[in-house]
Amino acid sequence: MVSAGPGERARPGGPDAVNALAVAAEVALARRLPLVAWLTSSGPGPADGVGTLEAWGRAAQALARCSGTVPTVAIVDGPMVSGQSLLLGLVDAVVMTPQALSYVSGPTAVAELTGVSVTTAELGGPQVHAARSGLAALLAPDAEQAVLLVDELLSYLPAHCDELPPVLPTTDPVGRTSEELREVIPARASGSYDVRRIVSLLADDARLLELRSAWAPQLVTCLARVGGHPVGVLANQPQSMSGTLDIAASQKGARFVSFCDAFNVPLLTMVDTSGFMPGRDLEWRGIIRHGAELVFAYAEATVPRVCLVLRKAYGGAYIVMDSKGIGNDLCLAWPSAELAVMGAEGAVSIVHRRAAPEERPRLVEEYQEKFLNPYVAAERGYVDAVIDPAETRPAVARCFAALRTKREVLASRKHGNSPL
Repeated sequence: MVSAGPGERARPGGPDAVNALAVAAEVALARRLPLVAWLTSSGPGPADGVGTLEAWGRAAQALARCSGTVPTVAIVDGPMVSGQSLLLGLVDAVVMTPQALSYVSGPTAVAELTGVSVTTAELGGPQVHAARSGLAALLAPDAEQAVLLVDELLSYLPAHCDELPPVLPTTDPVGRTSEELREVIPARASGSYDVRRIVSLLADDARLLELRSAWAPQLVTCLARVGGHPVGVLANQPQSMSGTLDIAASQKGARFVSFCDAFNVPLLTMVDTSGFMPGRDLEWRGIIRHGAELVFAYAEATVPRVCLVLRKAYGGAYIVMDSKGIGNDLCLAWPSAELAVMGAEGAVSIVHRRAAPEERPRLVEEYQEKFLNPYVAAERGYVDAVIDPAETRPAVARCFAALRTKREVLASRKHGNSPL
């Protein structure tokens, strides 16, 4: 691991400190080691000159070259402001403490240009970046805990992209069943539950590391282990917005899928969503383009991919949540899974729009029995197995064991043109 910080003699944000960061990134890339940067900067000083700006450009280029080759993590335990704050967007994960502060334009500039008065904490404090901007992947109560979180994060990752993630010994049997999983899904179709409970019951020793937990909480992204092997888990969260996808959730999911794929971490996608959140504002802000980011990330991913449909998998959300059509390797489903274009109520209102009101309940029930189950999809090969929920951990473990030797030949090109 290569680490970089401001140093005792170099002024944070000054040219010497910035050059040290660039050199550290270049060394990490050359030696193919993870980079951990302790970043603090109040921006270039008036006396630093244009050389400091050039130094920040060199640091940005070095971090960009590291991307996808070696893991890069930044710890922020103080101010990281002005244009230099953009460096935080280049690393794989940012860990912030309560003392962290980051923004491009400060409160004074915001007030002058927009007439809105904000404090520094409201503009760029750690809670803002955890819940609103999605910049902070992890929050730590202090600097010491931040280092421990970085250590835990890196324990799931290889040193570089040409290695496999480290396998740790575990006393948790791979064949362990969980009877509790049979009772997780509520009887009511609109009933809620915490999908993290399912993840913890699947994971070794119920241990997981959730990234960006406060941002777009309707989508859970976390790292766990199954049989000692690291797995990236992306799951709809019914407790928040019924698990529906929006722009932030699409961006969060795409970033996580790309991160796991870059460092050879297999992906487990757990599906329970009725689709994308409707709304004029979302359409105007580009939900088509941003939703495509998640599609693009999955379609490009070459790591082993297992999809597990828990309950609802409707319409466009069915496609983007790693469906067979988008390239998953194996798809499992619980008996409670509903794979369809839309729910029963919506389907009946379209197909039987002229039906009398008293006929609607019967038609809805018939649609549910005929279409809202995993067996139709299984007959057509879109679902590989319908499993007992209690057997989920051993079933998932078998899937990833079968896919462990998966290799794909990448296309000969510079890079894809992702819908950023």
